Amino acid sequence: MDADKKSLPVAVIGAGPIGLAAAAHLLERGLEPVVFESGATAGAAIEQWRHIRLFSPWRFNLDDAALRLLEPTGWESPRLTALPYGGELIDQYLAPLAATPEMSSRLQTGSRVLAVTRQGMDKTHTRSRDTTPFIVRVEHTSGEVRDHVVAAVIDASGTWSTRNPLGTSGLPAIGELKAAHRVSSPLPDVVGRDRAAFAGRRVLVVGAGHSAANTLINLADLAKEEPETRILWAVRGASAEKVYGGGDADGLPARGMLGSRLRRLVEDGRIQLHTGFGISSLTESEGGVTVTSGDGRAVVTDVVVPCTGFRPDLEMLRELRLNLDPAVEAPMELGPLIDPEFHSCGTVPPHGAKVLAHPEKDFYIVGMKSYGRAPTFLLATGYEQVRSVAAALAGDHVAADTVHLELPETGVCSSGAGTSCDVPAASSAAEGIEEASGCCGTPEPVLIGIPTGLAHGRSGAN
Repeated sequence: MDADKKSLPVAVIGAGPIGLAAAAHLLERGLEPVVFESGATAGAAIEQWRHIRLFSPWRFNLDDAALRLLEPTGWESPRLTALPYGGELIDQYLAPLAATPEMSSRLQTGSRVLAVTRQGMDKTHTRSRDTTPFIVRVEHTSGEVRDHVVAAVIDASGTWSTRNPLGTSGLPAIGELKAAHRVSSPLPDVVGRDRAAFAGRRVLVVGAGHSAANTLINLADLAKEEPETRILWAVRGASAEKVYGGGDADGLPARGMLGSRLRRLVEDGRIQLHTGFGISSLTESEGGVTVTSGDGRAVVTDVVVPCTGFRPDLEMLRELRLNLDPAVEAPMELGPLIDPEFHSCGTVPPHGAKVLAHPEKDFYIVGMKSYGRAPTFLLATGYEQVRSVAAALAGDHVAADTVHLELPETGVCSSGAGTSCDVPAASSAAEGIEEASGCCGTPEPVLIGIPTGLAHGRSGAN
């Protein structure tokens, strides 16, 4: 970062785990962060799936610089081998971190970033571009819109707000937008907070990843108490085998436990599975919404759960010069390293500022958003990203280029599509899993989740 801009703050967009970690690393580097969070609190997106358990244990979900802010406050570390729920990640880590004096004075909640650009320049202007400060346009809770002048920008806003559509070919199905009130959030709390929307109703779960599997299992638990609940499941593939994985023969017992349970629910008729079901249209009627596949088959449901994955919202970055991979919409050099056709979480090499750089100097996309449409992101990966980025902005290029991250390939994640590899493990199925998997007795992480049978991404499923 140029010396004449070092008197300005560095904008961090998003106060999730990666955004707060970025701010912590900037502070350690003597840089001044300002964190803009659209939600009312830090970790607002995680709040929507606080009932979900992560795959990776606490030791991979805590950032070192953040811990150094927390330790003087008397904060007590959770058991590092335990698997936290989203709510625990907030209550035991993010909320205390956001409350530290260093962080709270720099965190602006209820502040939605509308756009990022260069001061006095649109995308087409080149002269003196690299030395010109950024403008971050922010809409605050009061309704006031303000332009903030900053030296650099770290976009850690994630992808939660932009799910993939239900339709095939990357487009919404015909009628999907009109029937939006029939479509739930991607990870609804079907046995808790959102129970009334699902109890005794017909529910269609769409997708073949972790989110779908966990929602289906939780819906089956709901149906035990609410027998009128009907569970439908639609996948585009010819079978659901990649979701079942190794089942009882799986090398990791906890992982196989979930796959076996899901298979039994389908075989017992408690879940009605529709394979080869690429959705072409949604048509609403008094009796519900009719969901039709490309080959003309149709199911009628009351609510649709879209477990179709996520994509980055790039609209606010339109005036910046970005270099994005054409397939996954990640930074160009990162794209081939994370393409889910070839990579699972554990086969993605560590990377930092150099790989994340864009033609727009001192601008970085980090965290889940840096992975674009790839579902293989881990919090530990994001923490190493922001450590490197903070070093680069401070001018310590040796530290920025020295990236390191030890993640056993089969230890922390699975390579299924649907959502971040850190999320989620079904809460009802996860009870007692720590003991079964041995994760409490060893510092090495153990996968908790739905196996896909894909050791190295989708291309491994031959």
